[in-house]
Amino acid sequence: MALSGSYSLVEYFGGDDGYRCGYCKNEKGNFSHGMWSHNMTVQDYQDLIDRGWRRSGKYVYKPIMKKTCCPQYTIRCHALKFQPSKSHKKILKKMSKFISNGELPAAPDEGEPMDSASGEAGPPEPTKVCQSDLKHIAATDSEKNVPKSPIVTEVKKNLVDSSAASSENSQNDSASVSGCDTAAKAPKPGMGADPSRPPCRKAKDLRKERRLQKDQIRQQGDGVSSTNAANANQPKTLEDFMSESLGESSSHRLEVRLVRSNPPSPQFKASFDASYQVYKLYQIVIHKDPPEKPSESQFRRFLCDSPLEAEQSPDGPEMGYGSFHQQYWLDGRLVAVGVIDILPTCVSSVYLYYHPDFASLSLGSYSALREIAFTRQLQKQSSKLCYYYLGFYIHSCPKMRYKGQYRPADLLCPETYIWVSIERCTPLLDSSRYARLNQDPNAGDARAVKDVGRALVLNRRTVMPYAIYSRKRKGPSDQAEVQQYASLVGQDCAERILLYRS
Repeated sequence: MALSGSYSLVEYFGGDDGYRCGYCKNEKGNFSHGMWSHNMTVQDYQDLIDRGWRRSGKYVYKPIMKKTCCPQYTIRCHALKFQPSKSHKKILKKMSKFISNGELPAAPDEGEPMDSASGEAGPPEPTKVCQSDLKHIAATDSEKNVPKSPIVTEVKKNLVDSSAASSENSQNDSASVSGCDTAAKAPKPGMGADPSRPPCRKAKDLRKERRLQKDQIRQQGDGVSSTNAANANQPKTLEDFMSESLGESSSHRLEVRLVRSNPPSPQFKASFDASYQVYKLYQIVIHKDPPEKPSESQFRRFLCDSPLEAEQSPDGPEMGYGSFHQQYWLDGRLVAVGVIDILPTCVSSVYLYYHPDFASLSLGSYSALREIAFTRQLQKQSSKLCYYYLGFYIHSCPKMRYKGQYRPADLLCPETYIWVSIERCTPLLDSSRYARLNQDPNAGDARAVKDVGRALVLNRRTVMPYAIYSRKRKGPSDQAEVQQYASLVGQDCAERILLYRS
């Protein structure tokens, strides 16, 4: 049960067949369990994603880690501790420059991220297709990276950014003024250093001494405490970078609006057509979809439909929990949309699409940084809400490793469901695509199913434990399937979520 006191209801479809992988292009290498969620409480979904599940529309899936060709590890960022990297700062400054001066970069940076997700994502209603059709659609969703990510930055771009920043720092260091005469004069024969002149000193020592002198003068003249002086030397925060472009004289005005997508708010309905047109253009230009592919019905299933119930809590965020769209309005024009879920302990990123005219602004990465800042804002209202989930991290696919650069970050161990810092995980994943990330041999799944008989099922509009249902059931036993389902969702969820049985 959740805050609203209602049940979640799912239909489980298993995951026996292999399908084409969107990462390595293996025709039969992608395997995942799937279930259709008719409705779901935010706490149940929070518990499911903390066991490796993700949603695409109303379809919820979990990669079969030991079997699939490209294992997908759930990843989260500690939003409160996040500090933007050099490449992140470059993106923030680029946006700030555009807002302030109206200077739109001529072309997108090479390797600007985008989600490899495809619009083929949400399966149709279960009543309209057979179970095998649902399996096929679901597998197609996950193979093309269903959810996500508003953030997608290829490693190539980050490497270029880091290299450029390192090169710039090197040039600055080499160009710094030395404390001694740099003219290349050969010493006179037979003479050493002039004892009447002070010895040469390193430039960094001179800079440090001048900085200390300035601090002392400032403290003596203005009464500024040493603590404040130290704070002045602290690095800029994420919010500092984002606020730089908010001056009244800015050339452009960027507004980010949060609208509830399920159930659709009046603001969501009013902007639906504009949002769909941006999505359609994004899929055609960026993902090279044929014009007829990104249909309105597909858009609704994939990015508007959600099983999550809208919930409010006294200690929760002001807008409540559930599924939302973060809309980016530039001078009154909708230019990008980030699809997110607000859950009890996290903001979960689902997808990002934007107008191709603004691809040079690296909106994929910029929106991720905005969502991290948004998570930090929500944490002030709800202390438990302090993580930012980026979907799946795929170490075996180099261009999908960018998510590991939003640090500090953790990966979810696929066997114990315990979070492990990414620094400890990458050496393991360098040597093997699949790895038990938690290296404690005594650790296990704390929520492993212990009694499948206590799993709740819905049969003929009646809620009952599986133990009672199985005694009434006629025909072949379905215990193996229910046992598998319960082991995947965990004992707690199995006792809360209703599993539909016909």
